[in-house]
Amino acid sequence: MRPQIKRAPARSPTLVARGRRGGLCLLSLVFAPLLAGCGGGATDAGSMPQPVAAGPGAAAISEAGGLPAGYALVWSDEFDVDAMPDAARWGYDTSRNATGWANHELQYYSAARPANARVVGGNLVIEARHEDLAPAQYPDWGGQHYTSARLVTRSLASWTYGFVEVRAKLPCGVGTWPAIWMLAALPQAIWPAGGEIDIMEHVGFDPGVIHGTVHTTDYNGKLGNQRTATTLMADVCGNFHRYQLTWTPMRIVVGMDDHNYFQYSNDGSGSAEWPFDNPQFLILNIAVGGDWGGLHGVDDSIFPVDMEIDYVRVYQR
Repeated sequence: MRPQIKRAPARSPTLVARGRRGGLCLLSLVFAPLLAGCGGGATDAGSMPQPVAAGPGAAAISEAGGLPAGYALVWSDEFDVDAMPDAARWGYDTSRNATGWANHELQYYSAARPANARVVGGNLVIEARHEDLAPAQYPDWGGQHYTSARLVTRSLASWTYGFVEVRAKLPCGVGTWPAIWMLAALPQAIWPAGGEIDIMEHVGFDPGVIHGTVHTTDYNGKLGNQRTATTLMADVCGNFHRYQLTWTPMRIVVGMDDHNYFQYSNDGSGSAEWPFDNPQFLILNIAVGGDWGGLHGVDDSIFPVDMEIDYVRVYQR
């Protein structure tokens, strides 16, 4: 049975077509190349991403969204029990702590550490903090001055096609870079051959600008031509909103609060442009700094900052 949806008051996002130029995504070639995807790209300058042509297969759109007819709930976490995140649903990615994360990000991602990830009051709280750790207690600490968490369903759950909805309230402040995104499941090609779907990205120096993006072999942040669009919603840091993905064999559509603003279509050109016929897993994280999130530095006075997630739901037909 479809659960009762805990909805925020309806709002109307504003559509803005944008692209990100000059993107750089550093690949992890040591432990887990699968997890070196951008979770975003980088801009070359300015407080707003600069417009570029949408390119083949991609378009900024404005259409009604939400749960498609005929889809049924196949996986969810309602975060109804105060505890640590459910280990049967979520793992932690800590693979680059010792050597440093992609995109020159500044955080250490902890595993099962309540200060960085916990379930409280019906919400998953992912918290980024300004702190140093004790090497004796955290032997993989790479000297980072910020901690956070990166939760993944990798090896526990993955899906091919479907509708994903995550109701979340985002952190704000210069230097924050929260993301809700997906990467190809194991066994996995080195990024970006397996494809990346960014359901939501937000950088703190651009408050209210929400990005939806795909990365593929031919279109990605390393080349600076990833396929992307944005929507504007001023209160994303103070209120919950629903971030949505509709993924079919023919197109990927990203929306917010039942309004779709970005699509990427399968034009039949092959896996270099459409690698999205294989399972992908979910990732929830707050990065700190980096080539994009830290474009205007990091304001240390904002910490700690939280991303609160009311639920994560996956539907298929």
